[in-house]
Order: sequence, then C-alpha cells, then structure tokens
Amino acid sequence: MMETEAVVAQGTLKAVCSRDALTRALGIVSRGVSTRTTVQILAGILLDATDGKLNLAATDMELSLRTSLEAQVDSDGSVVVPGRLLLELARLLPNAEVTLEHKVHCGTATYRLHTYNAEDFPRLPEATAVERHEIDRESFLETVGRVSRSASRDESRPVLTGVLMRFEPDKLVMAATDSYRLSVKETPLEGTVPELEAIVPARALGELTRIAQAGEKIELGVHENQVVFATGDAWLTTRRIDGQFPNYKQLVPEAFDHEIALPREELLDVVRRVAVMAQRNSPIRLRFADGELTVSAQTQDVGEARESLPAAFSGEPLEIGFNAEFLRDGIESVIGEQARLKLISPLRPGLIQGEGDDYLYLIMPIRLAG
Repeated sequence: MMETEAVVAQGTLKAVCSRDALTRALGIVSRGVSTRTTVQILAGILLDATDGKLNLAATDMELSLRTSLEAQVDSDGSVVVPGRLLLELARLLPNAEVTLEHKVHCGTATYRLHTYNAEDFPRLPEATAVERHEIDRESFLETVGRVSRSASRDESRPVLTGVLMRFEPDKLVMAATDSYRLSVKETPLEGTVPELEAIVPARALGELTRIAQAGEKIELGVHENQVVFATGDAWLTTRRIDGQFPNYKQLVPEAFDHEIALPREELLDVVRRVAVMAQRNSPIRLRFADGELTVSAQTQDVGEARESLPAAFSGEPLEIGFNAEFLRDGIESVIGEQARLKLISPLRPGLIQGEGDDYLYLIMPIRLAG
C-alpha cells in the first residue's frame, strides 16, 4: 500500500494517522470554520499534536467545534491550516496513513499549504474544566428537532435566531419563534439537571444534532457566557445570545372556538401536494364547512390546486390562510395519528398539537383577499 504523507505544519509538528480518521475529524470541526470574515485565521483549523493525540479545533467566534483522534506523534507542535482546503484534500487522498508535517506528498504529487501561527488562534474555553451534566440524548435531540425549526433566520433580530432552553425540576422546556410561528416543547428528564436558562443559537443546536452519533451520550455545561456540549470525542461551545426572549405564554390564546382532529399523515400529504401551487408567498387556504376540510392554493401564472378530506366540523364555514411552508412544518413536527387544529377566527393565530403531547405549534394566519 502506498504511503501518503500530508505534512502541513511549518513548525515541529509531525503526526501520523489514518486518512479516514482524519477526514471524519475534519468533517466535524470544519463546520466551525468562518466563511464570512476577513480575519484569515478564523478560516483555519487548529492542529495540535501532543501525547499520542491529534487535536483539531475551529471557531467563528460564535461557535467552536473541537475533536481529537489517535495518532502517532513523532514531534509535538501546533499550527493553523486553511480548513476547507485541508478537508477537501484529505477526502481525495488514497486510503492510507497520512503524515502531517510541512507539506503534502502523495505519490509523485506534492502539496504545500499556507499556514498560520497557532499563537494567533483565538483562545477557546477550557471545556474539560467545565462542570457537565449528562442529558438524555434521544429526548434532547428530539426536542431540538421539533422546536428549532421555528427559530428565525433573520440576524437583524438575534434573540429570535436562538432557542430558549430552560431546565426546571424534572423537565426541559424549549421554545423558539420567528414572530410568525412559535414552537414550545416540555420534555421530562431524569436525574440531576443543570441550573440553566439561556438563549442558544439554533445553528449550534443543529450542529450538535449533526455530530452526536447514535449511542453517544450528551453532556452539557455552562462557562461564563458560553454553553458547552460534549458528545463522544467532540466538543461544541457556543455563545449565549443576550436579550429578552418573548413571553411565549402570553402569545398562546387561552381558549379556542374550534378544535378539529384530523388524520395527521393524510393531512400532511394533502398540504404537501397543494403547497406546490402556493408560490411567490401565496397562502395555502383551509376552508372548514360541515363535515369537510378543503385545502387550496392559487398562484397567478402558475396554477391552482384544491383537495378535500373529511373533517369533524360543524357551524358557520371558516376559511383561514397560512404560509404553506410554516403549515407543513407544524404538521410535520407533531406526533401521533391525529393532528388537532385549534382555531378562533381567520385573523387569530391557530394552534397545532399532537395526541397527548407536551408540544405546541402556534402559527399566525395570512389575511386572505376577497
């Protein structure tokens, strides 16, 4: 088998590891590399070889990712290497041992990567010194997946790009809103829980979901204004978002005039199909009449769609419009065979819940023309 040497450090660093292990580690930390900065070192990955380990780290100053892998360390040292470039190169190397030093050899080819001084890399919190609490992986990640979809992507309102995470005795409460919809989930927890209420960037929780492999536990700790997660051999550190999260309890109406239980999968399929015609911000319409729900959408110069299904509704017809993507997200995020829609009027928010589930999805309507 041909030996591949990937030597990238200008200092004394020299370490040998497998290509697959290196590629996996780079895949974990590379998502912490900054892509929107003029500070070049933030586009790099810190490589630190010591004590039989190759440690990798990346940060964009809001989120940092760290991991390590077993390596034959012939010479201790640290260096910062362009992150995306090293990951791309590692993926293309033959499946052989990789030696990291000051250039890359592969057969007759030679690669030299520009590097940066490790002393200029931002100092990250000492994660190993943080007191950590183990939290149930499955419950935590399920809650993250269902709630975080309501977080805003508009960075002009930073508080709304985060997820409120509050630990209470025996339970975890998470909430997220982009002002057009709200997701809230209460999750029972066993054992001790940390004293924590923080607004955590939704992006960081998404990265945690990505790197937390099946069977690995998740530990959580707090360090000053940082929240630290540990899973397997990876560490994720993220800043807490400053600000006041909206009082979500005041946003949920105390009572609703209509509650309609519908088969969740059938409703979701109908909404997905009809939503194809809800383009250019056109709403998807729900019209409730005696014993029937009609779902429709129309976009000028595109087309229209209409589909009906039985519904246990009586009284005066009610027609309400929603953002098609938000409605689909809400139905997808509830569990159980039935989805319960709670409504008041065409201009008041609607609520979507599953069966016996401590999860709610509040969605604002769109005023319908005509």
